[in-house]
Amino acid sequence: MEGIGKTLLAAGHQTNYHEAGQGDALFLLHGSGPGVSGWTNWAKSMPVFADRWRVIVPDIAGFGFTEFKDDARYDIKLWISHLVGIMDALDIPKASFVGNSFGGALAIGLAVFAPERVNRLVLLGTPAGEFVQTAGLRGAWEYEPSLENMERLMQLFPYDKALITPELVKSRFEASARPGAQDALRKLIPQPAAEGDTLVKGFPAAALAKISAPTLVVHGREDRVVPPECGLLIANAVPDADLHLFGRCGHWVQSEQPRRFAALVRDFLSE
Repeated sequence: MEGIGKTLLAAGHQTNYHEAGQGDALFLLHGSGPGVSGWTNWAKSMPVFADRWRVIVPDIAGFGFTEFKDDARYDIKLWISHLVGIMDALDIPKASFVGNSFGGALAIGLAVFAPERVNRLVLLGTPAGEFVQTAGLRGAWEYEPSLENMERLMQLFPYDKALITPELVKSRFEASARPGAQDALRKLIPQPAAEGDTLVKGFPAAALAKISAPTLVVHGREDRVVPPECGLLIANAVPDADLHLFGRCGHWVQSEQPRRFAALVRDFLSE
């Protein structure tokens, strides 16, 4: 099945991952959302960086094709432990991380709690601070697996809806229908309130200020999943950070602006 790669054991989870290239280690971390996996987020990006870096694309515990455990407490502590376990299993003491949305939050967590494992950070559409739950996050929590529901939900993610192909919808739907997949996702996203606003909380500015790694923050101006204000908050709080805001771009920066994104990240990682 598309999206299934190699397997290793990390934090007690049989972990699915993809790997390409040689050189300094570079992790590409996927976001959340129904049917998400490392492959759906990063398949087209892997060869862009594999000429110079050792690119690792894991499915984080509870997502994609990595094992899901009914009795596990899926939270930032487990996800950081899982990511460190992947690094240890691959004999990688330190790496750079490109994190998309939830993957960016995970990269922040690693940079805060295990800074010795982090070289550089690239954070795409990453939640931070406190904000009102968006239509995209609400839709992800309420999603029930079907092709029609998947296509409807995905309309909220990119600025250019032409990116939503039948093949992508089918791939995301098949992964979302895996037993336990939606349960794991609902442990990450706050349940929408019956009335009024639902607040979403990411790392606060005080935690972000502890990050010592050089950081590149990128965000889509038209992001309807994670507000662009989150990117500005991160860039203002992290001591060594730059911010690039892409116009006519939603939540999938790496897919919506692939050439400009790749050039920006390659330049940043090469400094």
